[in-house]
Amino acid sequence: MGNHGEKKKPRFLCLHGFRTSGEIIKKQVWKWPESVVEKLDLVFVDANFPAEGKSEVEGIFPPPYYEWFQFNPLFTEYRNFEECLAYIEECMIKHGPFDGLLGFSQGAILSAALPGLQAKGLALTKVPKIKFLIIIGGAKLASPTWSEKAYSSQIECPSLHFLGATDFLKPHGIKLLESCVEPVVIHHPKGHTIPRLDEKSLETVLNFIEGIQKTLDCNAAIDAVEQERENDGYLVIDSIA
Repeated sequence: MGNHGEKKKPRFLCLHGFRTSGEIIKKQVWKWPESVVEKLDLVFVDANFPAEGKSEVEGIFPPPYYEWFQFNPLFTEYRNFEECLAYIEECMIKHGPFDGLLGFSQGAILSAALPGLQAKGLALTKVPKIKFLIIIGGAKLASPTWSEKAYSSQIECPSLHFLGATDFLKPHGIKLLESCVEPVVIHHPKGHTIPRLDEKSLETVLNFIEGIQKTLDCNAAIDAVEQERENDGYLVIDSIA
């Protein structure tokens, strides 16, 4: 195996959907083939607020259920949003460092908004920059206050998006693509769910992960060279002294 076995896997924080849980998204993602999940280091956490109402997954997945933040019927006003951002940062400090975010539904909406908020210094200021996104059934933030800040510049980090043919969020997911630089898109025939992967989508996911791995390996090599130069610099200074 040599160095190949010691390769650092891309580490992703996984943000679950509205009124579900870390355990539920874990079960959903682990439906994917081992050839995908074994290449990623996935961390699953529960949102910080217990569900304030009925969960759509009741009877499918057992409770407890959680939500990241609350909103009005039009989705334009949020409650506890800043607390949610602070909590995600705590999770990233505790379980990180992370290379990227994987989100479904409310978790996907958050994941896609965080790089822009981080770039503006409005979120995740104490953790490394988010470098990759996997967005499943996502959309843009609908709150004018927050959307203006989150998407004022393009989302530049590589992003993989799942769009379901019968997903009620599909039109909003397509809108989100406009804010992303060269997004990779998987279309699937299902609704608002984390889909299983067919042959074509499996290939797309594996290529995306391979690209992430290459980027991380390249960055690690650059860091190692810079560290070596720094050390050499110190040796020169020591010998002069």
